[in-house]
Amino acid sequence: MSRHKLDKKIVKYRVQKPEGQAPAPVARDGKVRKDGGGKVVWMHEKLERPEVLIGSTYKIKTPVSDHAMYLTINDLMLNEGTEHEHRRPFEIFINSKNLDHFQWIVALTRIISAVFRKGGDVAFLTEELKAVFDPRGGYWQPGGKFMPSIVAEIGYVVERHLQTIGLMQKPGMDDTQRLLIESKRKEWEQRSRQQDAFAESSYPEGAQLCVKCNTAAVVMMDGCKTCLACADSKCG
Repeated sequence: MSRHKLDKKIVKYRVQKPEGQAPAPVARDGKVRKDGGGKVVWMHEKLERPEVLIGSTYKIKTPVSDHAMYLTINDLMLNEGTEHEHRRPFEIFINSKNLDHFQWIVALTRIISAVFRKGGDVAFLTEELKAVFDPRGGYWQPGGKFMPSIVAEIGYVVERHLQTIGLMQKPGMDDTQRLLIESKRKEWEQRSRQQDAFAESSYPEGAQLCVKCNTAAVVMMDGCKTCLACADSKCG
């Protein structure tokens, strides 16, 4: 065994594997995955960008801007053709003719892309983005959904994409909630629809804003405030 004299303080280290021996795949929980001999690849910051990525583009049109924004998320297919195949977001781009937001858009997309490439659980990004409020006020989307800021809408789009590729579960109601909402909704159908300065809504006139889904769909049902969009209820 050779000996080396150290003349500097040790600040970090790593285990060097023998030449030709690849490290065992380690999952986010720190456990080695057994894949029956197949190669398992996990997202990390050193994973190189392939020549071709799978992309999805979403259009964001807000009443606070004359120009639409086009948000593109490119996904990396990991372990393609194996039982461990799954898609992971790798990078995000936003394109718009409106140059007023150019600097923060570039900064935001670079940070989000860096988090994507880091791997692990990236779902927390959606909640952070959706919680951003514009001090000048938000806006209403068609259908009666209130959007607190453009950044929040970007968060909702990223959330929708993660749900599409299977990294997040789509919110839903159970059969009991669905039947209750449907029956109560029919009771309101004879009343005039809510009219808003920004958008038309299919929810009842006078419905309040839901703090959970930001939709003006909260009505009083059986003495309890209940959202007709997401079934959130003050009575549990």
